[in-house]
Formats: sequence, structure tokens, C-alpha cells
Amino acid sequence: MRQQPRPPWAFWDRIARKYAGRKIANPENYQATLTRTRSYLGPEDKVLELGAGTASTALLLAPGVGQYTASDFSAEMVKIGQEKLAADPCPNLRIVQGAPGDAALGDGPYDAVLAFNLLHLIPDLPAALEDSARRLRPGGLLISKTICIGHALHMRLLIAVVRRIFGVAFVARLTPHELEAQITAAGFQVIESASYPAGGRSRYIVARRGDGDL
Repeated sequence: MRQQPRPPWAFWDRIARKYAGRKIANPENYQATLTRTRSYLGPEDKVLELGAGTASTALLLAPGVGQYTASDFSAEMVKIGQEKLAADPCPNLRIVQGAPGDAALGDGPYDAVLAFNLLHLIPDLPAALEDSARRLRPGGLLISKTICIGHALHMRLLIAVVRRIFGVAFVARLTPHELEAQITAAGFQVIESASYPAGGRSRYIVARRGDGDL
């Protein structure tokens, strides 16, 4: 009998507790990302974070905005995030289970949609970007940080091994240029694009939603 494919969230449910306990690989780059992101957010802003994991970043950013919705499609990640929130309450933060396109994310309009270390894991990225644009007010911001591994042969082999061993459903082989092109095609104007660390594979992009109807 042919084995049924595992749902895409199964891997993240399985590693959630271990993921929550790991240390940040590069604290300096993480703080740089937080600082740049805070510079784009205002005290009255309504913010949606996609792929928020266990809500570590949400708990740091939420106190500086008006409303913050942290979402993840992994039930176990969301559960851990809610445990953190219960231990360290933040009245304007809510943590929900949901993926791009789900009603649980709310209709908005949001002032900013955040997606950190997520876009390369979404099989239908154009649809997810268009959904984010619809949830943003005209002029609202999409702020993302994405691993852009490109098309190098050794990276393709590494991804194949990781998917086979750990059951990761999908990892896109994007270049920064390709990622920016997809963001632009979804109705955004890229206003900042940089790598943290310089020359690394993590691309930080800030894009503004156009004023036209979507």
C-alpha cells in the first residue's frame, strides 16, 4: 500500500518543543532584524505575523504596537506560544492557528504583515503574497526575512536529504531577485532589501502595498 504523505505541519508539530528550547543562532543578526522592523512599526499599528512559531518574536514586538496577531499553522507551535503568553501576559497580543488564506488570521486591514523565515516554506508563494496584500491597508507594509538558497547543486542535494529524513514538505530554491520579483508581482513596491549578515542567505525585505484595488 502506498504511504500517505504527511501533512505539512506534522514536521513542525514534532519538533516544536525542541525548537522552542533552542538558542538563537546569531543574536546580533536577530537584534538587527528586530531593530529594523521596529523602525517601520508605530504605536497604533495593527500587525499580523505569519509563521510566528512559538511567538518569541511576537512577544518582543507586540508591546510597541496597537494590536498584534501572531499566527502559525502548527498546533503545537501555537500551544507553546500561548503558554509563553500566559506566563508573560501582553494584552494586545493574540496567538492563533492558521496559514495564509485562513479566516483565523482576520480580515484586517492590517498596517503590517510580518513573515520571518517563512516564505521559502510556502509551496504557493504567489497566492500567499496576494492574500497578505488583501489583508493590508493601501500603503501597508510586508516585512519579511527569507532564506534564499538559490539554485546551487549542493543546496538542492541538501534539501533532498533534509526532506527525506525529517519530512519537511517543501523548501523553495529562491534567489533574492526571484523573491523580490514575486513580491512585486503581488502588488508591492520593494522599499528595502538587505542581507543579514552581509553576503548571507537570509534576505530582509520591506515592501509597500500599492494603492490600487486587489
